[in-house]
Amino acid sequence: MNLRCLQILFLVFLIPVSHAQAPDSTKQKLKASANFSLNSNGIASIPAFSLDKPALIASVSLVKNRFSYEPVLGYSLEMKPWFIDNWLNYKLINRPGFELRAGLNFSTFFTPVKISDTAILKAERYFAYTITGVYKITPGTLLTLAYWSDNGQEPGTIKGHFFNFMGEKNDIDVGQHFILAVTLQFFYINYDGNNDGLFFSPRIAGSVRNIPFSIFFQSTQPLSSNIKPFPEFKWNAGLAYILK
Repeated sequence: MNLRCLQILFLVFLIPVSHAQAPDSTKQKLKASANFSLNSNGIASIPAFSLDKPALIASVSLVKNRFSYEPVLGYSLEMKPWFIDNWLNYKLINRPGFELRAGLNFSTFFTPVKISDTAILKAERYFAYTITGVYKITPGTLLTLAYWSDNGQEPGTIKGHFFNFMGEKNDIDVGQHFILAVTLQFFYINYDGNNDGLFFSPRIAGSVRNIPFSIFFQSTQPLSSNIKPFPEFKWNAGLAYILK
């Protein structure tokens, strides 16, 4: 089965049989939140984009009716830029148990290069479009299936496809005071330059109820890949602060 067939099957799977939608409220207020995290290792889903050293990541979410804007900034601890994302999303279908979103991302990745023995950061622009389906089993239990097409804009940048399946359980009570959130993710990448492969990436986070801090651990394990050398197992631990 070629990649075009996989894309078609993916889109068909996302679209539910019934298209009845609950009416949106035109008086819905703007919802804003932010997440700040200190990471022991800056890893990315696409190996070519990983920082592979400690990083700071800040993300903001602004939601109004069907629209959302979600910028993300990544920096090394030396405050050198790693990446900038600008996600714009629109909910094509918005029901209590299912959402279908289409989105665009204008991003920039920064890679170190040497010119005349001087190290500089080279900015590379990427443009991506995505479609994402989210099934809400319960308010704290989600299944997400997503596809995006990533396109480098500068000569020498890579292009490719990203398929993602993710299950989340965000409200696991541990006693009276502690909450666990568990995410199990499988993703497949098909990029230029031998950046293809299937990966498994679990994540677990723990927090104290009504306190905005959490600690987390995540890892990425390649299951199959044609990347040479074969990608290594990577892990990351960190501290996150959520502002709502």
